[in-house]
Amino acid sequence: MSARPGEPAPHATPPHGPHPASHENAPPEAPEPPEQRRVLTVLALSQTLSGAGLAAGITVGALLAEEMLGSTGLAGLPAALFTGGAALGAVGIGRVCQRWGRRPGLTLGYATAGLGSLGVVIAAAVGSVWLLFLSLLVYGAGTATTLMARYAGADLASPARRGRAVSLVLFATTLGAVVGPNLVGVTGDVAHGLGVPRLAGPFLLAVVAYAAAAVVLGVFLRPDPLRLARVRAAETESRGGLEGEAEGRSKDEAAAGSEAAGAAGPANLRGIVSGAAVMTLTQLVMIAIMTMTPVHMRAHGHATETAGLVIALHVAAMYLPSPLTGLLVDRIGRQRVAAASGIVLLAAGLLAALAPAHSVPALATALVLLGVGWNFGLVSGTAIVTDAVPLATRASTQGLVDVGIAIAGATGGMASGLVVASGGYSALGLGGGVVALGLVPLLALGGRSRGGARTTAADGSGSAAVSVAPAASGERT
Repeated sequence: MSARPGEPAPHATPPHGPHPASHENAPPEAPEPPEQRRVLTVLALSQTLSGAGLAAGITVGALLAEEMLGSTGLAGLPAALFTGGAALGAVGIGRVCQRWGRRPGLTLGYATAGLGSLGVVIAAAVGSVWLLFLSLLVYGAGTATTLMARYAGADLASPARRGRAVSLVLFATTLGAVVGPNLVGVTGDVAHGLGVPRLAGPFLLAVVAYAAAAVVLGVFLRPDPLRLARVRAAETESRGGLEGEAEGRSKDEAAAGSEAAGAAGPANLRGIVSGAAVMTLTQLVMIAIMTMTPVHMRAHGHATETAGLVIALHVAAMYLPSPLTGLLVDRIGRQRVAAASGIVLLAAGLLAALAPAHSVPALATALVLLGVGWNFGLVSGTAIVTDAVPLATRASTQGLVDVGIAIAGATGGMASGLVVASGGYSALGLGGGVVALGLVPLLALGGRSRGGARTTAADGSGSAAVSVAPAASGERT
């Protein structure tokens, strides 16, 4: 078939499936809708702001709890609370997004996190442990929102560019998430000047950061990507029909109709389970080791600022590799990158277990590997799940998947303190590495749902539909 004017010539597809090359898991390329650039720009700005808020709990949450509770064994409780709050937040945000769109859901999530951050500051000021617990639970909505924003980046993306769209949103979190931990000293001085404990200082920054992120999304995330994707898919379906006559439509139009049909088609359960398993296991291991690293370092004489630097490097590794990870996910396949995450996390756990307590470079390297492994798992798992879920139920299903991720994080955070108190930091690192390695056989046994041709039919993104349909008039919600 000859190409349309201004379009590249379409590639022929072998009758028995895609070529067994490096692109075997990548769906065919399709042009992006013009609104996608604006959506990604607004999401990137909000993620940069929210990253600073996210870093507060990561950096000093365990230290603040240890100081207020006087127990190392309970130092993992804050991570359990704000990741538990993330689970509750993921349910609520997912439902709001499903009914009203991404903009109100994500805006509400960041606004709620800002209130939780303020509650942590007040709790530290008055010495109320119960208010601290409640506020950390509410603060967890920020974690849920920061993660769920990645789905908004994929709503309008073509299947072949979905991994890169997700990775761009995650990458934008890097600046705020790296700067935040390095402001521990500065924000501590500000808090001290206000009569608040120094360790509550980063949560003051979180109040401002999350509030600003909510304003950016509430004002500028227009059109709403999920609602627009639904409109475009419906337009294409009504224009081209679900089946269409082969002689009456071009191959591109037929592909668009197929994508539109997927918008209301059945979900690929195996793909959902596979992607969710990747993300929950990587979250469990990452949260457990990360949470107790500052406590481990301070117990061996390192300054809080030094622990903040290590966490900053870790957070950078969580988000900075995202563009490369997204490219790998789209080019070599979701499953392979997911398996690589387990291997990298194993290396991180072993290094953390064997690193001398006085060696900051060794601990920093372990935490960097921990962040990279998490990034591999999150980007690949997100692409697997998004490929497998039809557009009609996408937001609610993604919210439920993120509930599982948050529960895994809460489990890791709570268990980490108990493991360190009973067996030491080395036991935690070794155990985490072994758990992460379980991803490899898990994917080998159940990872038959590919991120490419097999899942495109159940993709439901309406991506091809999005790329060929005209702009929806009046869709500025």
